[in-house]
Amino acid sequence: MTTSIFIAKLFAITYLAIGLGILFNPKYYYKVMKEMVKDKGTMYLGGIMALIAGFLIVNYHNVWESSWTILITIFGCLALLKGVFLLVFPEWFMDFSYSILKKEKILPFIGFFVLVIGGVFGYFGFLA
Repeated sequence: MTTSIFIAKLFAITYLAIGLGILFNPKYYYKVMKEMVKDKGTMYLGGIMALIAGFLIVNYHNVWESSWTILITIFGCLALLKGVFLLVFPEWFMDFSYSILKKEKILPFIGFFVLVIGGVFGYFGFLA
């Protein structure tokens, strides 16, 4: 369980910071995300990082029981899939990401969603 709490705290801090950043400075994040999607090197590096993070979580936290800890395993699987897609189908992933970013007004919703995810992990990591 200590691994679960550690990962939940790590996710909480990361997602809360990103969510607040998007909500308080959406123009900056929109610009950064737009540049990231255009830069193939950044997308490649992001794919490697997502693949490694996803693999580590799935390898060391492969918990499929009906409690909040399953969220960590699901996020690990999603990160692993994201990494694979970024490395195997980079053009498709870049086009998909860019199509989402075309709708600049969606960014506050993304920020709110990321903030909620951070809050959920923060509750289980720090309070529960």
